[in-house]
Amino acid sequence: MAAAGANISKPGSGIYAGSGVALMLPSWLIIGLFLLIPVLLMLVYSFLTKEFRGGVIWEFSLDAYDQFFFYRGLFGDEPPVLEWTYIGIFWRSIWQAGAATIFCLIIGFPTAWFIATRSGANKSVWLFLITIPYWVNLLIRTISMKFLIRDTGPLNEWLMWIGVISEPIHMINTNFAVQLGLFYSYLPFMVLPIYASVERYNFALSEAAADLYASRWETLRLIILPAVKPGVIAGCILVFVPSLGAFLAPDLLGGAKTFMIGSLIEEQFKGNAGNWPFGAAASMILLSMVLVALGYYARQQNREA
Repeated sequence: MAAAGANISKPGSGIYAGSGVALMLPSWLIIGLFLLIPVLLMLVYSFLTKEFRGGVIWEFSLDAYDQFFFYRGLFGDEPPVLEWTYIGIFWRSIWQAGAATIFCLIIGFPTAWFIATRSGANKSVWLFLITIPYWVNLLIRTISMKFLIRDTGPLNEWLMWIGVISEPIHMINTNFAVQLGLFYSYLPFMVLPIYASVERYNFALSEAAADLYASRWETLRLIILPAVKPGVIAGCILVFVPSLGAFLAPDLLGGAKTFMIGSLIEEQFKGNAGNWPFGAAASMILLSMVLVALGYYARQQNREA
């Protein structure tokens, strides 16, 4: 009887024993076809030679990486010096992505907390409103943002109508416009992971902290944030990584002074004047930076565990 009861309590035990490889095969195929092979092709292209009319010549070369880090004069015959142009673009991309992540966290955390503390029906409505923008293509949403904040757009006209400003504020082709585009594009990526963590949070802990005379700030810092830390970190990664390689917001809302690494890479693959090996090299440098950051985070998590 005991054996029979054990079998009934675990009806699925042993059914898929030894089938792990077969079950994972579809996932491995998809990852290989749509992730690993494209990345490997990009790696190979980064070591090839640029063809004058676009494309590549299948000759091994380090010129693309050399071009990214060093300037050797107009004809390439001068002593190498650091190429601060591309390094500056990388740095601008990092701080723009970092700023977008911080702004999304500042707005996304209280938003996620608010949604998670609503009743069932209201919670569904708020989640629905958060995901509505993703029913529309990112390109269309970015163009709409450009229309909204242009000098003669609805935002400036409304501010002048209510008397806040006397003349239009120039926002297009500025860092503010790029930041606004990144914030608008990736805010839900911050809200949803934090919301998932807050939903699992035991609110009795906050009540216990209040009973022990902890202030709201102490409760937030010492109780709530450590409990929802996985959601916060996941949200920061989901915002920072795509913001780092974004090109639609810098292209449509920014200008030459707001050029980011995603725009630089995109430019290298457009038209006959493009430089495919250089674009591939910049992509691999960007990918390496992201992987190093994620690897460091994973290592720290393993140490804490």
